Amino acid sequence: MLGMLRKTGLKSNAMYTMGLASVGASVAAWAMSQNLEQKGVERADRWGIFIGLWAPTLLTVGCAMRLEEQARELGMRIRRGSTSQRAGGRPRETVPVR
Repeated sequence: MLGMLRKTGLKSNAMYTMGLASVGASVAAWAMSQNLEQKGVERADRWGIFIGLWAPTLLTVGCAMRLEEQARELGMRIRRGSTSQRAGGRPRETVPVR
């Protein structure tokens, strides 16, 4: 998923901005729903909570993208489950045991 987002040109800063904007959108949706609809406070609360749940997801994706960006900046490759090589693709130095 992160690769797909990266191909579209999104960066971590954009995800952070969207996460913070969703907090404001949550408050705005709650206020507008409460004032403009006749459905009552319960529906306004649901709209606010629904949009408010986007923030943790967007911020988490932003953090994951930032970690990838930092790894690329340092020239490291992230390999899952690989303990035989250090970051950067160089093999570990072995020290003989006597």
